[in-house]
Amino acid sequence: MIRVLIYFLLLFALAAGFAWMSDLPGTISITWNGYVWEQPPVVVALVAGVALVAFLAAVWLIRVILKSPQIATRFFRRRRKDKGYTALSHGLIALGTGNAKLARRYGLDADRLLADEPAAKLLLAQTAQLAGKDDEARQRFEAMLQDPETKALGLHGLFVEAERHKEPVAARHYAEEAAKTAPGLEWAGKAVLGYQAVAHHWDESLKTLERNYAAKLLDKKTYRRQRAVILTALALKLEDGEPERAYSLAKEAHGLALDLVPAAVVTSRLATRKGDIRKASKVLEATWRLSPHPELAETYAHVRTGDSAVDRLKRVKSLAAQRANTPEGALAVARAAMEAREFDEARSQLKKLLQSEPTRNAYLLMAELEEAEHGDKGRMRDWLARAIKAPQDKAWIADGIVSAEWQAVSPVTGRLDAFHWAAPIGMSEDEGELLEDSLFDAPVLPAATPVQNTVMEKSEPQEDANTVDLTAEPVSKKAETVTAEAKKPEAEVVQPKETVSPSVNIKQGYEGTTDDVKFAPALKDLPDDSVPSTAKAQAEKPEQEETSTASASPDADEKPKSDDKPAAAAGNGADSSVEKEAASEKDAEKGGQTEAEQKADDKDDMNRPIEFPLSRMPDDPGPDEEEEDKSSKTPRPRFFN
Repeated sequence: MIRVLIYFLLLFALAAGFAWMSDLPGTISITWNGYVWEQPPVVVALVAGVALVAFLAAVWLIRVILKSPQIATRFFRRRRKDKGYTALSHGLIALGTGNAKLARRYGLDADRLLADEPAAKLLLAQTAQLAGKDDEARQRFEAMLQDPETKALGLHGLFVEAERHKEPVAARHYAEEAAKTAPGLEWAGKAVLGYQAVAHHWDESLKTLERNYAAKLLDKKTYRRQRAVILTALALKLEDGEPERAYSLAKEAHGLALDLVPAAVVTSRLATRKGDIRKASKVLEATWRLSPHPELAETYAHVRTGDSAVDRLKRVKSLAAQRANTPEGALAVARAAMEAREFDEARSQLKKLLQSEPTRNAYLLMAELEEAEHGDKGRMRDWLARAIKAPQDKAWIADGIVSAEWQAVSPVTGRLDAFHWAAPIGMSEDEGELLEDSLFDAPVLPAATPVQNTVMEKSEPQEDANTVDLTAEPVSKKAETVTAEAKKPEAEVVQPKETVSPSVNIKQGYEGTTDDVKFAPALKDLPDDSVPSTAKAQAEKPEQEETSTASASPDADEKPKSDDKPAAAAGNGADSSVEKEAASEKDAEKGGQTEAEQKADDKDDMNRPIEFPLSRMPDDPGPDEEEEDKSSKTPRPRFFN
């Protein structure tokens, strides 16, 4: 707007000047060699202006003619640069699209048209990287090191190549050289700091961090946090060897970042070692109020050595109260209560935790509580089964790495302060089931009923706890069973398909089958009132048949035939493996005795009570439903039914 006003002012002044000259009286006369030229002032002024313009035009034309070679050279040079930059632009576009061949062609044109252009050299080097020509790319980047202007560019390219080929030593060397060449390079400062941290060179890392902060590569908040992390890592390294220096470093780290859990833990441990219990407790409490963590609670519980479990429980409760309603606090109190045998408190805390924010550790601790308090294996297995589908507990996570312990630097990317306390994402899709209050009630165990065991004696009972009185069942019922068995024809007796293992151990006379339990001559020697007369007669009958058979064939004792079946006659058609083993053992025991002594021993054995082990211990609640169904299908000896 101002320029327009100035233009109009000049135009107005020029018009006013011409108007003034036109109003002037008189003429201007020019006489030359007898020729006289007279004109008004206005005409003379116009002619003078035109002559001046013509003179200037002639001077310009003469200069152009004289400088035409230079002008032509400058024109062609400018045209060459324009073509070169056009090729460079197309090459960069082709490189960005991933067309390595086209980018290389444009790069060669740009390098030919643009002499000593760093951008063209970079285009060719990156094109070689894209095409997989690592040797060519490395050579082009090394060539850039000769020029001070492109040295930093070459170092960055070589650093990238070293990282691509997994050469950390070379990458660290190039990053350090770049940091020395240009201290303001952000990538170089961060790379050097990362490699020093990965190598646990914490003293050098502190110096590099100071240089980066001086070069304004990071803000004050980030600087304080990273310095606290490095100091904590250095304190953990020096905790055993140099506790005094480690304590000073840990205190500084805790002051820089109050929410850094490892700094608070190591500071508390070193303060406890020095005997400063108050300082150790204050440090943990300050960090707990900002970020509760299980390790803080564990360290706080043992801040004073030699305390009892009850004292540790009180201390953990006081810490949890400083930031109430946190899952870390409830879990810590429950664990301390279990150590103190305060099972009601532990159950209450776990119930609150599992109904609000269930985690795998909470379920496992609940299973441990059931086993420790009641020894209930069933409920313990139930909680363990729930723990399988429970959400994962929080852990230290960085770049996809889940670690049980904190680390100062990520092992994947070398990034400082990468680990944070959080739940792993995607490892458990189940957010936890809704638990009823009845699941947390303490189980009521039935009182164990001792088994009353008796023996087959007339007057005095047997004191052995592993014997059962066979006469506990009514005699009439046994007599009916044995009588019905005796009335069955021999042909109708069906041998069982499977035999019962000798879980019932009868010292004399038990034949070992399931359906037909035969008592050999032992029954006839028992007291008359302990065994029904019908059963005794049945037991005597096989002996008579065997005697008659022996008298009919005198050579039977000396050479028995294969088709003779005395055992079948005595045992109604079957000789079990239990009979053979019992007979062989009996013969071995009586090998050195006379016949009279053997008969006397047999008679004494017949008068002994029949014993067998209990099916289960008195305090055993009994088999499961599947075992009961299975056992109910197994046939049992009829004499004991």
